[in-house]
Amino acid sequence: MSIEKGDFVLVDYVTKIDETGEIFDTTLEEEAKTGGIFKGDALYEPMLIVVGEAWVLKELDQSLIGLEVETPTVIEIPPEKGFGLRDPSKIRLVPVRRFRNKKVNLYPGAQIDVDGNMAVVRSVGSGRVQLDFNPPLAGKTLIYDLTVKSKLEDEEEKIIALIHRRIPSVAVAEFKVQIDEKEISIDLPEDSFYLEGVQYAKRGIASDIQRFFPRFEKIMFVESFIKAAPAPDEKPLEPEAVQEDTESDQ
Repeated sequence: MSIEKGDFVLVDYVTKIDETGEIFDTTLEEEAKTGGIFKGDALYEPMLIVVGEAWVLKELDQSLIGLEVETPTVIEIPPEKGFGLRDPSKIRLVPVRRFRNKKVNLYPGAQIDVDGNMAVVRSVGSGRVQLDFNPPLAGKTLIYDLTVKSKLEDEEEKIIALIHRRIPSVAVAEFKVQIDEKEISIDLPEDSFYLEGVQYAKRGIASDIQRFFPRFEKIMFVESFIKAAPAPDEKPLEPEAVQEDTESDQ
């Protein structure tokens, strides 16, 4: 069955820059290592995409429609449909002295924040630095080697996938969902209680669920603290015996 707009799909991909063959993004750990972009704290697994929701580049999103599950495909995205064409007016020369008190390491290829805008350092010399405010992938043709690994059909499976998208550092199997006609209860694992930004994540989860499953009028998050069971070889403490004084008075 081919992919349609609105489908929940899990996708593996390797994205390369056509002009150089350089890998700049992937969901596959081995490909990340091969391409020299592996990050130890990154999560390598198929990406959830709801087709037509603009969670990825528009051209890529539209290209998913009509694909078949487990059928590898190659999608080429030209610059004008990706990150845009390069704009020469966004390349500027700035005095080096502007950065002297900002502890910025200026060298070709460095990405720095300039008044809230990201720029790439192209060159440094003669007291001036050339900054490129174009997106790093502007002017590049992107090649996606992509496979739709699965299409989610079950409602609960879709909801858990939405939860995992917002809290990716916790395994999918750790979340438990109870669904009633108009209410949904989500048991959060203890591993998620103190994650940074978890309150924003819960708000995002609730928003996602209400968007895709509007029948739910109430969404509850349950955080339960469960007392740890003693280890099998651990014996309960016994009260210390009180030694009686059996010596007779002399």
